[in-house]
Amino acid sequence: MAESRVTTAPSHGQERGQELVHDRDRSSAMEPTRDLRATLPDLLDVLLDKGVYLDLDLIVTVADIPLIGVSLRAAIAGIDTMLEHGMMQQWDEQTRAWARTSLARRVPLHADEDVVTRMAGGHRQDEPYDAWRLGTVYLTTRRLMVWRAEPRELLWQAYLEEITGVELRSERSAGGEERSRLAVTTPAGTTLVSAASPEGLASLLRQNVAATSKAIESGSGGPALQGAVWYLEDLAGGSAWRGGTGTLDWVEGLTWKGVRDARPAVRLRPGDIRSVELVRGRTPVGDEMLVVRGGTRPVRLATRDTALWAASLRDVAGAATGGGAT
Repeated sequence: MAESRVTTAPSHGQERGQELVHDRDRSSAMEPTRDLRATLPDLLDVLLDKGVYLDLDLIVTVADIPLIGVSLRAAIAGIDTMLEHGMMQQWDEQTRAWARTSLARRVPLHADEDVVTRMAGGHRQDEPYDAWRLGTVYLTTRRLMVWRAEPRELLWQAYLEEITGVELRSERSAGGEERSRLAVTTPAGTTLVSAASPEGLASLLRQNVAATSKAIESGSGGPALQGAVWYLEDLAGGSAWRGGTGTLDWVEGLTWKGVRDARPAVRLRPGDIRSVELVRGRTPVGDEMLVVRGGTRPVRLATRDTALWAASLRDVAGAATGGGAT
């Protein structure tokens, strides 16, 4: 007897339901965890800000015969990220020292003078005729000056302790455009200074003038505080405490230099100090440390008198900003 079979084709609704189930399973398994709209600039931002650590072992074979072996250990990140994690600090120190020495050969700086900022600009000369004298505007820890490289000439300068007023003025240029000028007042009069970024220069100049005035009012131009200070240095393999000398100055700000260091490993100007905190933690001299924030990474210090250093740091920062560090 022949066997008969009856096959019922699925309806359109059943087929649609099965497709939806399959699509749902497939979408849940293959759904990407990252934003599909990410572009190359997004990748570069992550690479520079977060960094990438490569730990790669590679063997190149030809006809199943291993010929070349590659063992790669590399870290790729932006310079700020590298320095924040304790990498390339020696290179950074050498580069800064070279830049300072190179600049000193081209610009007549004093031995204890550092450049805060520089930009293209000039100053207005009133006598014997009215004219703009163009060059490079330098704001240092001691003065504001306009220097011309060729031919070499110091066109104008004003020491910070002589400056009694700093304001921005708007005037019409020869081409008819409105431009901001920096009006610097000293006992000799008021001088107009042009700069590529007049607002930024005015802000930095006010901070440094305030810090210099505070140093003069304190009775001396010397440091506000100086003593033995330990610094928690971040290294590639961890962190380590180093002993050295900490100096807090009304003009220079906070500096720390190790016993064998050629130059300070920590340098924070008064206007850069944003906050000063006391944090519990084991240190070589106790169970409390100072955390100073203001640079690319927090600075952790240990002293035998953390309360005194914290108060002094806030005073110096407050004198520079007109407010105070938190």
